[in-house]
Amino acid sequence: MKKIISAIIILILTSCASYDQFKQITEELEIPSRVFKADFNQTWQAVLQVMKRYDIAFQSQESGKIKTRWMDNTLEVNFTDSFGSADAVKAAEFKILVNVAEGFSLGRKVTKVTIFKRQRVEQDFLQGFKEVPADGILEKTLLYRIGVRIENDNKIREIDKAKDKENLENF
Repeated sequence: MKKIISAIIILILTSCASYDQFKQITEELEIPSRVFKADFNQTWQAVLQVMKRYDIAFQSQESGKIKTRWMDNTLEVNFTDSFGSADAVKAAEFKILVNVAEGFSLGRKVTKVTIFKRQRVEQDFLQGFKEVPADGILEKTLLYRIGVRIENDNKIREIDKAKDKENLENF
């Protein structure tokens, strides 16, 4: 009887521990996203230009997904945490997941880009990597850069149209 009770207690304690791993997802997690007034191809090209500096493991235009490999960012995490009370981490790494989806708004094509950063840290070699919530700065920065690329592309298109119209009038 004692073995059954102790097994039930262990089961209850371990099930609560696995919840902590996904606790951040259930609590006010907002995945950074932005809707652009551009068609899918234009947005996809802007996303590729912005993401080319990262080590891409998977990209598919048909599904609108880009996934990077785990990349080391130990120095950045230790620098940002150096002003806090947390101890320096032994290792840190992150992975970026990008999703590009096409849609319509007010009869015009729009594209929604969602960027999710997974961040893992290792305090010591005994614990291994532990998933921690990302601060959201990198995701918002990438969305801003994508927006700037799209705006610049649209301005260049307008200038080209004006030049073509002027050339036709002068011909």
